[in-house]
Amino acid sequence: MSERFFVSNRPAPRAVDAAEVAFDVDLGPSLLEDADLFLVSDFIASSERAHWLERLRKEIPFAGSTIHMFGREIPEPRLTSWHGDSNAVYTYSKSRRVPLPWTSGLTDLRGKIERTAAATFNSVLANLYRDGRDSMGFHADREPELGPNPTIASLSLGFERAIVFQHRSDKLKRLKMLLPSGSLLVMGMHVQDRYRHAIPKVREASPRLNLTFRNVTSI
Repeated sequence: MSERFFVSNRPAPRAVDAAEVAFDVDLGPSLLEDADLFLVSDFIASSERAHWLERLRKEIPFAGSTIHMFGREIPEPRLTSWHGDSNAVYTYSKSRRVPLPWTSGLTDLRGKIERTAAATFNSVLANLYRDGRDSMGFHADREPELGPNPTIASLSLGFERAIVFQHRSDKLKRLKMLLPSGSLLVMGMHVQDRYRHAIPKVREASPRLNLTFRNVTSI
């Protein structure tokens, strides 16, 4: 059976000028019919993307870490750094993550992203994909500390990579899309409980920096 790709037949969401957004900005129709998924293609202006990429790479202390899979610890296929308020502690892959303080760049972006996503965030996971071998396997952000149906805002800078969404109960129901540099992807209601998502490996790629803003609560 051939693979079916699921794409909403609704019109694509319009681009939003980040300088004009308000907290209740209309992001347009969702890219998924049964979950809230939005893409702001030009969240960071093209003239500012190189600046932000360089600034964040200097500010953020990216490092390698391990995850628990198949009964053993294996290296994550990318570099990461966890930042946030002092109480934004959570457990991922049997590892307790204590946040580093907000950098000035992350703080500057946080307010703009909160207004666009119509949500508040107390933490951010920074990911650095060094080349095409760095990736993220299929997963959903369903840690208890994130609560039910969390809103997660994902900012991309650098090389354009694809993200794939796959429905949890119908594996052939998929959406594949590119994340341009400067774009903001907002994952809202039912994205995490109905879909898994992944950043596949590619043959060749230059560095991509990704910031996923989220709100962590104590449990």
